[in-house]
Amino acid sequence: MNLETFSYEPSKGWSLRAFPRLDSEHTLVVVFGAARFMDDPTALRELLAAYPSSRSIGCSTSGEIHGTVLSDDSLSVAVARFERSELDSAVVAIENSAGSFEAGRELAGRLVRSDLRALFLVSDGLNVNGSELVRGLNTVVPEAVVVTGGLAGDGDRFQRTWVLERGEPRSGRVSAVGLYGEHVRVGHGSKGGWDKFGPARRITRAHKNVLHELDGRPALGLYKEYLGERAKDLPASALLFPLALSTRPGDPKVLVRTVLSVDEKSQSMTFAGDMPEGSLAQLMRANFERLIEGASTAAKHTLSPGQLLGTSDVLSIAVSCVGRRLILGERTEEEIEAALKELPRGTRQVGFYSYGEISPFASGGCDLHNQTMTLTTITET
Repeated sequence: MNLETFSYEPSKGWSLRAFPRLDSEHTLVVVFGAARFMDDPTALRELLAAYPSSRSIGCSTSGEIHGTVLSDDSLSVAVARFERSELDSAVVAIENSAGSFEAGRELAGRLVRSDLRALFLVSDGLNVNGSELVRGLNTVVPEAVVVTGGLAGDGDRFQRTWVLERGEPRSGRVSAVGLYGEHVRVGHGSKGGWDKFGPARRITRAHKNVLHELDGRPALGLYKEYLGERAKDLPASALLFPLALSTRPGDPKVLVRTVLSVDEKSQSMTFAGDMPEGSLAQLMRANFERLIEGASTAAKHTLSPGQLLGTSDVLSIAVSCVGRRLILGERTEEEIEAALKELPRGTRQVGFYSYGEISPFASGGCDLHNQTMTLTTITET
């Protein structure tokens, strides 16, 4: 695999004089950029015009990752030409969150075949129910296939997001690229680093991603009791206090769920993923050192036995939650550095801050995660 990464800033232009001459039917172009490129896609068009035969995938962000640098208002790009692996890609439209399940199922149906090894996908970050999207994917994609990706971002504005479709940035799209053949190697890891506190409470009433009651009590009122003075800053302050979701006490599989909005009238809370009735929910809070340690652990999880042995070029795609960035502030680049430090020397990294991360929890089908650092490593042997 031949691999190059580079970036673009409106004030400086491209970080290299000429685009790498890697265009082919076996080339993947990955690009992450600010929401503003929907208004002026000139740089995107210039990039993709250099790769007319390649497969491209990309989306808007809440911050672009290039190496160990975090930027805004830029493009972060990776171009990888595979020698012995095949690629395919697909895009489906999604008008609203109610169509999320069907969008996931349709997207997977276009790409699944017997030699599929991995899917990397990006989705509109606002008009989607991420839990339903991955549920649709999981009905079609075999468990042995690694599925990773994320939901597009728009800084901390939550107004509009884009996904590439035939080289153009468009809202209301879900896109994926399939990696095929026995020579492609894909690793994955996803970790939070949050501390749980308070008792675990049973979800007694909920509808999809709207939580109404915990232990028979109005969810919002109970949540506010724990937040204390910070309750007056909801929903923004909720980024500091996500919920840990599990099926039973002691369950090793814990998904993190972030609050998107609150409804004072109904005393309900809307989350970035589904909140199934009967599940246990427990409050979490940020611990700076543990968040950074979580990024390091996620990277270690990508290094499954034999995945990266004997390889020279490794692409790491980092997808981290916008909530982590808001919490870490000026220390955000520390988690990017911590992740890259654990990967093989010479690994090239691109990525973005997202509205949701997609990855298996450990193995098997994919899940929607919030407030995690999720890494996908891609190489060829």
